[in-house]
Amino acid sequence: MSHPNLKLPPLKQFIDGEWVDSASERTMETIDPATGKAFAQVSAGDAEDVDRAVKSARLAVEHGPWTKVPPAARSRVLNRIADLIEARGEELATLESVDNGKPVTAARMADIPSSAGVFRYMAGWAMRMEGEQIPLANRPQGQFLAYTQRAPIGVVGQIVPWNFPLLMAAWKVAPALAFGCASILKPAEQTPLTAAALVQIAQEAGVPAGQLNLIQGLGHVVGAALVGHNEVNKIAFTGSTEVGKTIVRSGADTLKRISLELGGKSPTIVLADADIDAAVAGAAHAIFFNQGQICTAGSRLYVHESIYDKFIDRLATVAAALKTGPGLDPTTQIGPLVSEEQLRRVAGYVEIGKKEGAGVAVGGDAVGGPGYFYRPTILTHVNQKMRVVQEEIFGPVLVATRFKEIDEVVAMANDSVYGLAASVWTRDVSKAHAVARALHAGTVWVNCHHVMDPAMPFGGYKQSGWGREMGAAAYEMYTESKSVCIQL
Repeated sequence: MSHPNLKLPPLKQFIDGEWVDSASERTMETIDPATGKAFAQVSAGDAEDVDRAVKSARLAVEHGPWTKVPPAARSRVLNRIADLIEARGEELATLESVDNGKPVTAARMADIPSSAGVFRYMAGWAMRMEGEQIPLANRPQGQFLAYTQRAPIGVVGQIVPWNFPLLMAAWKVAPALAFGCASILKPAEQTPLTAAALVQIAQEAGVPAGQLNLIQGLGHVVGAALVGHNEVNKIAFTGSTEVGKTIVRSGADTLKRISLELGGKSPTIVLADADIDAAVAGAAHAIFFNQGQICTAGSRLYVHESIYDKFIDRLATVAAALKTGPGLDPTTQIGPLVSEEQLRRVAGYVEIGKKEGAGVAVGGDAVGGPGYFYRPTILTHVNQKMRVVQEEIFGPVLVATRFKEIDEVVAMANDSVYGLAASVWTRDVSKAHAVARALHAGTVWVNCHHVMDPAMPFGGYKQSGWGREMGAAAYEMYTESKSVCIQL
């Protein structure tokens, strides 16, 4: 193990309240992306483990105590989970950095407090499973009592990605627990550590056996078994659009509920009247935060022609000054990419861009040496037909284009199969509203980017997904509505 002082959570399966080896007893390595070396062995589950977890979850959701306790009791447990996440914040930030590669400073400031915040927010929703009385339209008043009620959707398979392992698990586990569902959490095979820690925390906080299970393993094995299982009522997936489409096809056999938060190619639009200092800093944050490994990354930059050259020069200077290094170094601003596979993907796209005629304003190559480091990169002289403009790279690579008219830039921004997010930079409030309304995106930020909050619904248009997470939308995602009509 390359991190002898690192305190690891149990790296086994968690089924029916117990940490157990996988049925096959197979394991897989977890890699430190800063060194490229393995530092732990993780239990590798399969369909048999999934079936055991689903049976445990089914028993919990139908006969266990969680759905029968007062909602305030569930709320208190979720708040205890938030307390424990905060109390173990430094440990969790370190695990996230070693496992994913992200700067530990970013994990401290964003991932950990945001994860705790999700549980605190959803603790309030636990007490808001409300229905309504309905006056019937075509029946005499007073002869019938009609109302709706909400019930947990049931057993939920939750498949989370490697870019924000703890936070994406919190986005799914917190509302499922709040509304009484039983979950099987499947973390990405590249980043298993904080999911195990979260399940450990949930157990300590008082989540009963079977209500939250964890199956570690490969996506095409464990994920596929979850999606195909007859007793799983819903799949909540965050990941690539390609895998999302596979889940839709597989889930069709059982017609289970499916929510998808998928890829993006989000535009950052800088109008001529923008505050250039703020917009340069915002554009850098939009693409280089988390090494560009974020579905809402502002990976397409559109700058008005009157300020384009000055803007790109200043942005390139910012990008070149970002310090690349291991995530545990507190001075690091750009950590390694998550895996060798991801490094090859990013480098391959930049080479494709160059062959298609793109220029390189800064970066454009890997750092070299151990670890999976790639320099912050800005590609210029691109057009809408290029693959680097149309396809999600998922790395610190920005493509920059100039524009003249607002209608022109809106058309270019919407010229994408994705529609997850966008940002607009302007001092003109009327233009801000007009552009925000015209963009085909699930979230539009004005004079900011990557601002997330558990009260704000999140999801995408087009091939960026189905449904919305967080906010009141989570109520629809994890509950079923039942109409009751009584003749008096």
